[in-house]
Amino acid sequence: MRRKNSTGKNMFVGLSVIPALILFIVFMVIPTINVFWMSMFKWGGLSNNKKFVGLDNFTILFKDVNFLKSFQNTLFLIVIVTVITLVLAIASAAVLTREDTKFKNFFRIVFYFPNILSVVVISAIFSAILDPKQGILNASLRALSLESLTKMWLGDQKVVIWCIAFAMIWQAVGYYMVMYMASMSSVPTSLYESADLEGASRMQQFFQITLPLIWNTIRTTLTFFIISTINLSFLFVKVMTTGGPDGASEVFLSYMYKQAYSNSSYGYGMAIGVIIFIFSFGLSLIISKATKRDVIEF
Repeated sequence: MRRKNSTGKNMFVGLSVIPALILFIVFMVIPTINVFWMSMFKWGGLSNNKKFVGLDNFTILFKDVNFLKSFQNTLFLIVIVTVITLVLAIASAAVLTREDTKFKNFFRIVFYFPNILSVVVISAIFSAILDPKQGILNASLRALSLESLTKMWLGDQKVVIWCIAFAMIWQAVGYYMVMYMASMSSVPTSLYESADLEGASRMQQFFQITLPLIWNTIRTTLTFFIISTINLSFLFVKVMTTGGPDGASEVFLSYMYKQAYSNSSYGYGMAIGVIIFIFSFGLSLIISKATKRDVIEF
């Protein structure tokens, strides 16, 4: 009787998984394989004239100065945006969770508000703020008699990538703050009370109790945020700068899009897509291994 129940249960589970498996294969596995295959062709994308070139696209790719610049910009955004966002999100969550702050709910709404807006809207807002002639930033600097600090913020090769990074940080902090607040709220208050009796300071409690107990949440969000940074950077760049000036703000996906759809080098664009896939997968694996810790239970 138990064997029949077990067989029926296994069949039910198998039948339930099949639709999701089919969708995964059709919309994930097959397109990914197709990207790898198309990266070996010289093809404009619209004509039937395909020329098999093997790994030539990759050989050209690693000699492409513009691609290397986009790779550098992507790494910069991954490091700067991830570190600053997570530090601000964790610190804000700790303050709003543990401290008896006035207008606590108001601050939660203010921090989370940017996440309600679409990335395109946020990009447009920052483009308007950073406008050299009519933007609020330069106007404020002039009003404070700091006209020497005014810049062509999105037209200056030295600062444009920082402007994009700031916009991405502003958009993401609130979302991750809410996630960390939920995780911190589950930490028993008795642990903090015991630490108070032992004479531990707030900072010691944070590093010895809070961080270890929410580490799994941090680890999960870290991997997720790195991948989302690669994806969202494309939208910010596309709306705010379109990769300019002179490629100074170009990132992985924007350069791939430009090559595949603007320059009619579809095969070359797919080669960039392969590199992005391998880079994202490899980086996620490294982060997962590097942040692995024993689970602390309470």
